[in-house]
Amino acid sequence: MTDEVTTTRRAYRGLDHDERRAARRERLLDAALELFTAEGYQRVKIVRICTLAGVSTRNFYEEFEGKEEVLRELHERINAAGMERVTTALAGAPDGEPGARIATLLDAFLSGVTADPRLPRLAYVEAVGVSPAMERQHQRWVERWATFIEEEANRAARLEQAPRRDFRLTALGLVGAITGLLRAWQSGTAHASTDEVAAEIRGLMLAAIMR
Repeated sequence: MTDEVTTTRRAYRGLDHDERRAARRERLLDAALELFTAEGYQRVKIVRICTLAGVSTRNFYEEFEGKEEVLRELHERINAAGMERVTTALAGAPDGEPGARIATLLDAFLSGVTADPRLPRLAYVEAVGVSPAMERQHQRWVERWATFIEEEANRAARLEQAPRRDFRLTALGLVGAITGLLRAWQSGTAHASTDEVAAEIRGLMLAAIMR
């Protein structure tokens, strides 16, 4: 009987303890994403996140050290999901002209980023300049994205579809340009559609890699 009671308690609401905790963590992240992008990261208080997520502040601090840790996890997830999308898309792409592969890369990346406007808002607006730790994380992703672009450029060069040269600075410059365009698009300072932004990025990448 004791074992049955214990099992019932652990499976409260159909979830065991670890599953309930994981679900609670996801609710906090979802609530934070909504509030950070609707009201601005700096304005949002932890108690507001907890209220929207339906958890206590004690529960919050069981999962996170503070508000910035939530921001960093959301930023990490957005970038990791974007990297996974483009890697998967290019894995099955043929070794065609560089323009075709770049189009595939951008379609995979932008379709994910623009499907939910909150994602670029958080990654390219709210997460900017928050703290040295957040900037270090951002820079790590700049390096990873630059390496990804650099490898694509080198691939084109090996196939004699692009000149052979050191593409590292080009890749870093492209990451900065893409990030800047997406930030301007999300903040509303660039009055352009997603298709226009995608076309501009595609043109920049081709011009930079093929020069």
